[in-house]
Amino acid sequence: MTSSAIIPAARRPLIWDAHACMPIQPNQDLSELQRYHAIGAGFVSINVGMDFNPLAHIIRVIAGYRDWLSRHGDRFTLVESVEDVIAAHANGKVAVAFDLEGSMMLEDDLAMIRLFRDLGVRQIHLAYNRDNSIAGGCHDLDRGLTSLGRDVVREINAVGMMMDCSHASRRSSLEIMEVSTKPVVFSHANVRALKDHPRNIDDDQIEACAATDGVIGLSGIGIFLGDNDIRVDTLMRHVDYLAERVGPRHIGFGLDFTFEQLTGDLPEGETLERWWPASLGYDLSQMRYMAPERFPDIAEAMDKRGYATADIEAALGGNFLRVARACW
Repeated sequence: MTSSAIIPAARRPLIWDAHACMPIQPNQDLSELQRYHAIGAGFVSINVGMDFNPLAHIIRVIAGYRDWLSRHGDRFTLVESVEDVIAAHANGKVAVAFDLEGSMMLEDDLAMIRLFRDLGVRQIHLAYNRDNSIAGGCHDLDRGLTSLGRDVVREINAVGMMMDCSHASRRSSLEIMEVSTKPVVFSHANVRALKDHPRNIDDDQIEACAATDGVIGLSGIGIFLGDNDIRVDTLMRHVDYLAERVGPRHIGFGLDFTFEQLTGDLPEGETLERWWPASLGYDLSQMRYMAPERFPDIAEAMDKRGYATADIEAALGGNFLRVARACW
């Protein structure tokens, strides 16, 4: 693979980053997204709220993000459809959509799902680390979907959003994949057989995701890849594992790069320990993140390992684009 820096925009492989984190604050400057434009990326999904963020706050965050994107239309496009992604990529722009990490902001109201979809949210998972009224989180009891949770999955399918199992409990993720009639993704998760952490996913979850024709987006966070290790070679161990287990069709990337520390996003009364327990290796001041500038290095590493060009391009973005066509 040749470096994307010297390939005309219309001929570059589509780079799709399924999850990135900007500060979840109203009227936020999103200028750091220029880094995706600089590498020729075609799409990025940015988080607009977690289970601990109140609904009113999330709405203001979305308003601010939308406003910033509208004022930078020369380089960015707020996604309405798959065609927007394709057109943005062909024209050298970055397509941007929003995602929600959890479902407490729905306030147990199915009508909120379509509203968020209309505001630009194209991807949602149902629990952020802790249990809620809809699903179980990966750092809580291994609880499954509630009755309401099953209705939520069906509504997500119906309105045209991507169903994401990241941060869910093992049982909830497996039940989501049973209920969903559309492909399901893990937008940012790694292989538990290679790094035993409850945020990572086991072989049953990997195979269930593939059975929906979904995609596992590998994250670039060090404590989920290895011992706070963000080398491309370490990420490639996870790529190779998935390729052998379920094939290149089900590999993608959601690097989960955090452009600024997230501690300021916690509302008053919430604690780091509740959401990111120190006993599980979370130290937000020390955690290392693989930056979006590493996408060309990832492509080169796959090429050196003998992956076919078609499989490299599928993993970089084509696989998530396929799921978006099926879900949106």
